[in-house]
Amino acid sequence: MSFARGSAPGGRVKQGNFVLNVHAPIEVANRRAPTRTRARGWRGGAAVLALLVIAGLVGVKLLLRAPASAAPPPADVTVAAPLVRKVVEWDDYVGRFTASQAVEVRPRVSGQVMARRFKDGDLVQKGQVLFVIDPRPFQAAQAEAAANVAAAESALGLARADLARAARLTGDDAVSGGEIDQLRAKARSAEAALAAARARLRQRALDVEFTQVRAPISGRVSDRRVDVGNLVAGGDAGATTLLTSINALDPIYFTFDASEALFLKAQRDRQQGGGGSLVQVRLQDEPDYRWTGRIDFTDNGLDPRSGTIRGRAVLANPQGFLRPGLFGDMRLADGKAPQPALLVPDAAIQTDQARKMVLTVGPDGRVLAKPVTLGALVGGLRIVKAGLSPADRVVIEGMQGAQPGGKVSAHPGRIVPDVAAPAAEAAPAAAQATFAR
Repeated sequence: MSFARGSAPGGRVKQGNFVLNVHAPIEVANRRAPTRTRARGWRGGAAVLALLVIAGLVGVKLLLRAPASAAPPPADVTVAAPLVRKVVEWDDYVGRFTASQAVEVRPRVSGQVMARRFKDGDLVQKGQVLFVIDPRPFQAAQAEAAANVAAAESALGLARADLARAARLTGDDAVSGGEIDQLRAKARSAEAALAAARARLRQRALDVEFTQVRAPISGRVSDRRVDVGNLVAGGDAGATTLLTSINALDPIYFTFDASEALFLKAQRDRQQGGGGSLVQVRLQDEPDYRWTGRIDFTDNGLDPRSGTIRGRAVLANPQGFLRPGLFGDMRLADGKAPQPALLVPDAAIQTDQARKMVLTVGPDGRVLAKPVTLGALVGGLRIVKAGLSPADRVVIEGMQGAQPGGKVSAHPGRIVPDVAAPAAEAAPAAAQATFAR
């Protein structure tokens, strides 16, 4: 066997930088083998650890070199210019209906009720007979008065004849002047007695007429308070018997109390050329204002205890549907000509504590919150009295993603009134408006 680069003594062969002991006993090799195996294991673990460290460093470098995550896209919103429409503004009141005329029917003469000529609750006309009181005692008194008139006429005729005869004898001095004066006085006394007798006759004739109790006004009569056969007392108003009552229903009144603020507003409108008297009323079960009328009376002062003033409107009621005592909601037009107004959806109104705001989008796509002054609700839209211009782009949909100062993606929309939308339950003063026709 030959060895490169010579052989070392003792059976060792040098190969490059390594020296191999080819004659070493196998036991020695076996004893050294575990040590080499452990060394190789340590070297392998260190290599794995190094690989892990290198991989971590490479991952960190990749993460550092990775681009930043993209910002979220701007929110989508729908914008529209405020709707410009002419509206008529109204003020709200609450009141109730009262009869335009109310009369208690009482007898003017005493006696027994002989007949009733109406049904309870009927519509009666002025002059219609309602009750008949026994007229016989009054007819007898009328006949007596007529006889007294005849006697007075006879006495007056005799007195005038005596005076005429005496007047013809005055030229012959057959009758003195004193006797002529007495005859003249007797004639005048007979004339006065005749006038008194005729007056008593007229009174007795009225008593006979009053035995027929007639309706003093046209309207709806109440139920009877006295049945046929009862005695009733007439004469003095405090002691007379109530027979029934009548309410005039066409026209009918609507009475209400206005607060001092609304009264002042109406006065200001009147000074500015408004202050009309048109009113509309709706009943408790009616969705719209179907009854129309006009203001015909305002009291001459405010009640200092309540700070309100009493007003009254008159409404036509030809069918008699409206009855006294019914409550109703009334609205009063301000009297001005229809005015143009800016309207936005009521859902677009934002609340910031005590302020009301509307979100708008500027030319740069940024959201701007504008404080506004609100008016009435009409057709589901809210009148904006101040704070907006017709050129503003109001956010009408997607308000959740619109934040003041942030950018949004605006899409054009349109504001359309909902004519079937109900009015707000809790509305401010001067609370209603309607579109002008």
